Amino acid sequence: MFDRSKKGEHALLVQTHAGRLEEDVLEEFTDLARSAGASIAATATARIDRPNPSTLIGSGKLDEVKAMAEASGADLVLVNHALTPIQERNLERYLERRVIDRTGLILDIFAQRARSHEGKLQVELAQLRHLATRLVRGWTHLERQRGGSIGLRGPGETQLETDRRLLQKRVEQLQKRLEKVEVQRTQMRRARVRSELPRVALVGYTNAGKSTLFNALTGAGAYAADQLFATLDPTVRRIALPGGNAMLADTVGFVRDLPHELVAAFRSTLSEAREADLLLHLVDAADPLREERIAQVDAVLHEVGAGDLPQLLVFNKIDRIEGADIRHDAQDGIPDDARRERVWISARDGRGLELLQAVLGKRLGLQHVIGRVRLPPEAGRLRSRLHQLEVVRGEQSDEDGWLIEVDIPIAEAERLAAGADGGVIRALLPERTPEW
Repeated sequence: MFDRSKKGEHALLVQTHAGRLEEDVLEEFTDLARSAGASIAATATARIDRPNPSTLIGSGKLDEVKAMAEASGADLVLVNHALTPIQERNLERYLERRVIDRTGLILDIFAQRARSHEGKLQVELAQLRHLATRLVRGWTHLERQRGGSIGLRGPGETQLETDRRLLQKRVEQLQKRLEKVEVQRTQMRRARVRSELPRVALVGYTNAGKSTLFNALTGAGAYAADQLFATLDPTVRRIALPGGNAMLADTVGFVRDLPHELVAAFRSTLSEAREADLLLHLVDAADPLREERIAQVDAVLHEVGAGDLPQLLVFNKIDRIEGADIRHDAQDGIPDDARRERVWISARDGRGLELLQAVLGKRLGLQHVIGRVRLPPEAGRLRSRLHQLEVVRGEQSDEDGWLIEVDIPIAEAERLAAGADGGVIRALLPERTPEW
């Protein structure tokens, strides 16, 4: 019987694939392992067209993995695939080493990164829920009966049953504590809503530079590093934009195949995204798979109920692209479902931040234009619309129509300017700068 060691950071990576091996998948898994603090001893690939229900991989590949582990001195095996409790137990028994699947690895990283009280509670809850499926009869100490001594004879209770009961009790305690924390967070969120400040949430693939941009825009000093899941806890700060202020929230980064229990555990972090007025979707511009990353983040956003919120795509790290410069790819009347607005910046160098702030102010309706417009008698519909928007600050009428003083958000003015009677509104708008 294999005695499961609690130690082990010299890891053998096992990358499974059904068809062609994707190098970026293996690279991301390697980054995950290093982010957890593991040193890479060796890497094995295993094609599994039909997963073995007992060990995931076939017996021949299993012998090969064991030989590689012994030759490299690895005391830990990391598998880039979800393992069932039986598969994990059988692999550990055969390989005589600790085996951790992708979910367990991400959970370990989360446990290291969580800093706030709420974050630690969420991580522990996710770990316990994952562990609950792993309480199988794989270790001899879990099969010992209590009883046998004086006063303790009788049917007794197996150690396995005791562990399950204690685990369930701890899960219930954590759920109650998290409910209290969630009530407090909801009250804080309502206070922000009452302040009438628009809310922006930073989302994106992990390591896209969200915390770096958050610090650049807010000066908050949030932890930022070139590693996966550098920060987990939601941080909300006020930012100054042209025309007014807004609230900016930094959220946890996403990866492909993010375990469902982690999505559920970090509901408070992701609620910042669900309840935002605008999602600032940050993308690593230098990543050759950036379009795939965008699709993967969109998939997670749909999963948490934020898929239909308006987005502003921000392509970060242009300092890593030769000849790249800041720019704003405006929509220019193209429907929202055809192409999204894009801003190209470098958060690390600070290039493009003013442009991003200007675009944010415009998208949130913070930038206003103030002026007077002369409406002829036949423009009654446009006059009515201005009153409906509550942008009229003064009005005079005569035989030639109306002279109206307006204070209107630029975004709303541009929508009105695109209409049949929008010529007078169009005259109020500033000329677009070359960088726009």
